[in-house]
Amino acid sequence: MPPDLQIHTEQVFQLIDSVFSEAQLPVIENGRNTRFNKLNANFDKQEFKELWKRINHKAVYAVDFETDELVKKCVAELDKELRVSPLQYTIQRGDQVDDATYDDVNAGAAFKIKETATELNKASIHSFVNYDLLGNLAEQCKLTRKTVAMILQGINKVVFDQFKTNPEDFIATSSRLINEQKATIIVEHLSYDTLAETYDTDIFTQDKRPVDLTKIGDKLNKHVYDYVLTDSAIEQAFVKELDTSAEVVVYAKLPHGFSIPTPVGDYNPDWAISFKAGVVKHVYFVAETKGSLSSLDLRKIEECKIACAKKFFANRMSEHVKYDVVDNYGQLMSLVK
Repeated sequence: MPPDLQIHTEQVFQLIDSVFSEAQLPVIENGRNTRFNKLNANFDKQEFKELWKRINHKAVYAVDFETDELVKKCVAELDKELRVSPLQYTIQRGDQVDDATYDDVNAGAAFKIKETATELNKASIHSFVNYDLLGNLAEQCKLTRKTVAMILQGINKVVFDQFKTNPEDFIATSSRLINEQKATIIVEHLSYDTLAETYDTDIFTQDKRPVDLTKIGDKLNKHVYDYVLTDSAIEQAFVKELDTSAEVVVYAKLPHGFSIPTPVGDYNPDWAISFKAGVVKHVYFVAETKGSLSSLDLRKIEECKIACAKKFFANRMSEHVKYDVVDNYGQLMSLVK
């Protein structure tokens, strides 16, 4: 408050607080359509308990490969694929309109654009920002600074000089390409050791928030929750087939708290399914649903996580559990029949 108005501070604040503002109103929700999606009796079925017991063991991985092999592959890939986009500027020229109003200024309509030009900066950027190139790549690729230095020293000078053009794009693109090469190597040299520690069933109830039931379809019969939130039309169709299948006893969309450690990030499978014993050859199944199974449509990092999951479920603690990637219910049945 200005000095000459300080004696009126309380009255001014009362006046300000009395002004109507929609932002201060509480959000009113339709309680009939929003509720908690609680676990149901399917969660307590013996078939689901048996399935959960077979997949809930935590594990650690070990990767043993030669650094020189990784460096060689990364150098070849960066020389071939690393192309940094130069910074792009859009320049607009125009005149301010004579009768511009306050609303026109707020809406960005106070100027009449007469010319637009796009320019590329291909020269070196003179920036006051200091980039820790080795540190950033080491952190994003989970490699030592020494290994990153060996990779950068090995690439062509023309390729490395792109760093001056756009440092941030250079770091982002390089880390992606290095991680992809790392992913192709580690699967061949990866092994899992199962731990005695297990995932608790509490992960099915942690951080459960109210959901809008008008957006998630009908109540389900065989899922461990009454409703399920799907990520795509592929999953929606998959759920309908699972819920009406005569062979399925119970199934669950696995919570994010259940994950498999991999060298390129934790991996969360989509579905855990228990079939009727005696009607299929794989009673317990963990599935990943994808719209396309073509390796061309899956990123290398995602391919690596799936390959790691296959090794994880091939572990002795996951006996009689089949894991695979499917794009529809029919393909799932072809794998278990």
